[in-house]
Amino acid sequence: MADERGTRDATASGEDRRSPAEQGAGVAELPARSWPLWEVFVRSARGLSHVHAGSLHAADAQMALENARDLYTRRSEGVSLWVVPSAQITASDPDRRGAYFETAGDKVYRHPTFYARAEGVPHL
Repeated sequence: MADERGTRDATASGEDRRSPAEQGAGVAELPARSWPLWEVFVRSARGLSHVHAGSLHAADAQMALENARDLYTRRSEGVSLWVVPSAQITASDPDRRGAYFETAGDKVYRHPTFYARAEGVPHL
């Protein structure tokens, strides 16, 4: 069957190969608050790395990308987007940051106190 653009949305056997978001199946039936939470990362035109821009709820990855584009790159400030399901992110515990991020005491060679400072070198 052809849609309003004249493209086919089903195969000859009747199998619909569109994504759930394109089909609309199940998306309208779910309230937005039960959609999974996605974290959005944007790489700006001047930046080299993606930066966390915020979070949004979406039914699937494609919807999350489209919503992130509309929400976080309205003024053409982004060149690349990443969307990641929040449930897939593993993070360290901020309450244990001391033990987790402290350098090992047995690796003192990593500290600059071991090196002799050259006499004629400024700003060292």
